[in-house]
Order: sequence, then C-alpha cells, then structure tokens
Amino acid sequence: MPLTRSHDSMIAGVCGGLAEWLGWSPTTVRILYVIVSIVSAAFPGILVYVVLWMVMPPPSNQRINEIRPGNLQQQS
Repeated sequence: MPLTRSHDSMIAGVCGGLAEWLGWSPTTVRILYVIVSIVSAAFPGILVYVVLWMVMPPPSNQRINEIRPGNLQQQS
C-alpha cells in the first residue's frame, strides 16, 4: 500500500496516513508524534508535518471504501 494522507484526519491526515501505512492505530501515531516533537530538539515536528502534508498525495476514493467498516459488503 502506498503512503498517502488519510481520510481519518485531525488536521491534514498525515499521522493517519502514516498509521495506515504502518498498520498502527492513528491515535498511537499521533501521540508518539507529539511526544517526539516535544522531547527532541532535533525533530522540528511542525516543519516535518507541513513538509509531509505537501509531499504526501491525498487519499484516493478507493481507500475510503477499504477503510470505513460501514462500507464492507457481504459476499454471497
């Protein structure tokens, strides 16, 4: 699966996209991102987030159907 932004977004879908790509919970990725941004002076969190926002492609409509559980269809 390619790395793209997510429809499960709080701001721009960057952390949600990283979570989907890694197979992790979006909440876990968001918390880790904030902690690393605050604790590490060498990790400029806001700048990296903005760069990822510009570089990561937006999510495709196909991924909406794959992500949302309400859109799962039963096969007969």
